Amino acid sequence: MQLQPIDKRSGLTPEEFREQYLLPARPVVFRDLAADWPATQKWTFEYLKQNYGHLKVPLFGNDFHDAGKGYMSPKVHMPFAEYLDLIQAGPTELRMFLYNIFQHAPELVDDVRMPTIMPGFVKEYPFMFFGGQGAVVKLHYDIDCSSVFLTQFQTRKRVTLFAPDQSRFLYQHPFTVQSHVDVLNPDYKKYPAFKKAVGWDTVLEHGETIFIPSTFWHFIQYVDGGFSIALRANDSVFSRLRGVSNIVRHFVVDKGMNKLLGPRWKHWKEEKAAERAMA
Repeated sequence: MQLQPIDKRSGLTPEEFREQYLLPARPVVFRDLAADWPATQKWTFEYLKQNYGHLKVPLFGNDFHDAGKGYMSPKVHMPFAEYLDLIQAGPTELRMFLYNIFQHAPELVDDVRMPTIMPGFVKEYPFMFFGGQGAVVKLHYDIDCSSVFLTQFQTRKRVTLFAPDQSRFLYQHPFTVQSHVDVLNPDYKKYPAFKKAVGWDTVLEHGETIFIPSTFWHFIQYVDGGFSIALRANDSVFSRLRGVSNIVRHFVVDKGMNKLLGPRWKHWKEEKAAERAMA
């Protein structure tokens, strides 16, 4: 595996962004895209606990993708304030995602400004992500094929990206947008083709925003316990259609076969991923 650093830029105009990053599908970190958001100053751990700590939130563990009845299901539910205390205290595998906090606290939307760096931002689906120190988001690309603008708050997060043309080296599981390769400690005996993968890597600081191009694979590690928000943009009809196709394959085929076959379905996906990687 070879990784190169991601550019960090300030003052990018929409025209510069389009020519240098959007059209060539190249990631970039904006130092100042969220500089005028109230959220960058307002959203602290204490503020969230005091105002929204009563919410009961779903939390997911490292067994999120394990075959069986718990496949892609929450491991536990917990009051939000208790969870924020937990991730501030030290390492934990528990992460919070697939939960739209804005449905329960719509006023938080006013603390975020929709960027004007490109057209096509989807206002209805901003999502927040929380995790403890050392927690990881396994290698995947976003199922709806949107471009993603991920802004980090308070602490640090490491982001590793791979372009779509690297998919075969990443051992993509068929009918999913997932890979089970551990980017931090790759098992080259099990995944020898991963040695050929070429990608990008950076550490996001408070207030920085990373642009993840459509269908780019990403692996995320929480350097510290913290949180971020993802805004999505889509200016391509082709990407939207591909996203619909992904959703159908995932929720109908993959989840259906997991329900029927359990671990045997996972084993079949692993075999097919290995065959493709070595072809």
